[in-house]
Amino acid sequence: MGRVKAKLSAGARLADYLAVGFLAWNCPLDKVRAVLVANEVQSKRRRGLPHEVLVYFVMAMVLYAEVAYEEVLRLVIEGLRPIFGEAGLSSVTVSKGAISQARGRVGAAPLRRLYEEQVRPHGAADMPGVLFAGLRVMALDGSTLEMPDEKANAEHFGYPGVSRGEAAFPRLRFVTMAECGTHTLCFANPGVYATGEITLAGPVIDQADATMLVTADRGFFNYPFWPRAAARGAKLLFRAKANQRLPRETECADGSYLTTLYANDKDRRRRVKGTVVRVIEYALDGLPDAEPSYRLVTNWLDIKLAPATELAALYHRRWTIEQAFDELKTHLATRAVTLRSKRPELVEQEFYALLLAHAAIRKLMSQAAQATQQAAEDLSFVHAVRIIKRRLPASAALPP
Repeated sequence: MGRVKAKLSAGARLADYLAVGFLAWNCPLDKVRAVLVANEVQSKRRRGLPHEVLVYFVMAMVLYAEVAYEEVLRLVIEGLRPIFGEAGLSSVTVSKGAISQARGRVGAAPLRRLYEEQVRPHGAADMPGVLFAGLRVMALDGSTLEMPDEKANAEHFGYPGVSRGEAAFPRLRFVTMAECGTHTLCFANPGVYATGEITLAGPVIDQADATMLVTADRGFFNYPFWPRAAARGAKLLFRAKANQRLPRETECADGSYLTTLYANDKDRRRRVKGTVVRVIEYALDGLPDAEPSYRLVTNWLDIKLAPATELAALYHRRWTIEQAFDELKTHLATRAVTLRSKRPELVEQEFYALLLAHAAIRKLMSQAAQATQQAAEDLSFVHAVRIIKRRLPASAALPP
């Protein structure tokens, strides 16, 4: 028996159209058209399916992960009519094959450029959790996303290894930075599964600047990544491995100490080309799952502006990026297999659409939090998704 295509519930019609308007509000039509022109994939003729519609379609198929392509496209077309006008969307082909062909013509580049231009750290300076000592708190980390087990996907992205054979689905690996105060995922860099996180993290950390404090787990603390990150002017707060050689050289009044990092043993023996950093060691007493001790390394040497106890407490906010990954993979893309595209170029296209949709929801939550003087991270992401899908006011959803 053939699989029955999933459709939207009968009562969701108006609210679903407004959700499409919300996406258009966050990625305005003029921006979408500009990136299509910049990548030379704008629609050559007005008959058929306009490529602008395809961009919104890919974002909408993330919001409606369990709904058939044709049904998602139908609500996108109806939701965009107030923007395009009746004449602009008078005749559209809606077969699944036509949708996939049109997505292939658009490609991933316009979605990537939209993401790079539209998604930036945006938390208000007075919002709780956004800044520490005047610096924007960011977290660096990586994760993976599963996709359909199609030959093209498997050959391009590869499978993770398991104890017996290979995993069931190919995976895309990516590294990104999260703005801890808003959970917004910025500067993401995707790649095949075999590419290591440190390699993918290079272009991501290059986006850091002197307005940021970047936290990262112990997997990112090494040479030459540390000096590359420090060169951006950002303050760094990375965890170090237990066996990392960090000898005490100068004791600080707050209990931390200074040590010198070297690229290799030869430089260490000669004491040349070293970089002075500060080390913070501490334990979390009374927590059953805590490790015996923790070591943090920072290039922030000022113990008055950044006391050891405050940096130790701040480091554990790095886990907000794990929460953002959970929002992305569990609560937004509500599928056992997160991505549903069957070709590598469409997988990458969908990846950026997923990030754009997540950022749009997080922006809405930040605006709501600012209006009520709350922390954006204290609001429910699941509730926000439901609002966007069901109860978003028309005046806010549809752009002029």
